[in-house]
Amino acid sequence: MMNIISRSDWDQFYQSHPEAHLLQSGQWGELKSAFGWEAVRVIDGDTGAQILFRKLLIGSSIGYLPKGPIGKITESFLQVINQVCKAHNAVFLKIEPDVFEPDDFSSNGSLLNGDNVYRTATIQPQRTIVLSLAGDEKAWLDNMKQKTRYNIRVAERKNVVVRETHDPDIFYDMVMRTGERDGFGVHTRSYYEKAYQLFSETGQCTILTAFYADMPLAGIMVFANGRRSWYFYGASTEHERNRMPAYLLQLEGMRWAASKGCLTYDLWGVPDYPEDRLESDFLDRHDGLWGVYRFKRGFGGELRRSVDAVDIVYRPFLYKLYKMIKNRGAE
Repeated sequence: MMNIISRSDWDQFYQSHPEAHLLQSGQWGELKSAFGWEAVRVIDGDTGAQILFRKLLIGSSIGYLPKGPIGKITESFLQVINQVCKAHNAVFLKIEPDVFEPDDFSSNGSLLNGDNVYRTATIQPQRTIVLSLAGDEKAWLDNMKQKTRYNIRVAERKNVVVRETHDPDIFYDMVMRTGERDGFGVHTRSYYEKAYQLFSETGQCTILTAFYADMPLAGIMVFANGRRSWYFYGASTEHERNRMPAYLLQLEGMRWAASKGCLTYDLWGVPDYPEDRLESDFLDRHDGLWGVYRFKRGFGGELRRSVDAVDIVYRPFLYKLYKMIKNRGAE
């Protein structure tokens, strides 16, 4: 019915697409299902999508298709996802394509038009920096800013040691400190534990922790699928920051991703401004993600921006009400 398939069938389809985004993986669907969402997986011909549904208090739901679909949107595929969404009483479906500008999603989603379709902002960070893992480590270092290479050497010289750790508790303790210090929102302990459990079972996730004299200083959680890898979560303490542990951590993250056969390493999220604006303002701005940009830009790579999301609206009145409540909450 409606081309809905099992998790095992979805895994087989997903694994046949080594360029697919991690947020379309079966494990990601299981992760979100443990925290209030329902994952529904559909295939129509050569196109597939994992759609997440979350119930609303009014007996309806919202649909979210993150970083997909996998394959080209066709008329029959669109009919399938519309059927699935209506069966789940969805107010709307947000499609967040896995497409970077200047590629034009309109050629993929040319059928997405009409009075009930709106271009909207993405939920995931729209702008990011993607590092190439092609070549050897010398090529990676050559692409970095001189100061970043220097800070990596500082960490090595000052006896910072990076190890794979298998205890999310250590990582979460640092995440909590980072969130309190820098004002970032964080997930619950159980969320990080579940993410690590699901993806580490298949060798697609690691937690790397930087130590000095057995004292944890900083950590990152890195994910891999096929030819792509992502640095999603990071944390640090206030201790021994002069030893520059975060810089060596990212190099180790790149090494781990390359060992998995990945060709790119996505640093996942910088302020959504054009490159000239980022470069002119990053020394003076300290709000939001500007400090993150100062750090990440040092690793070189290419500044990329995802295309806008698309909302397909099935219940216009409830959609307007939902947007109104969301906008008030953001004030």
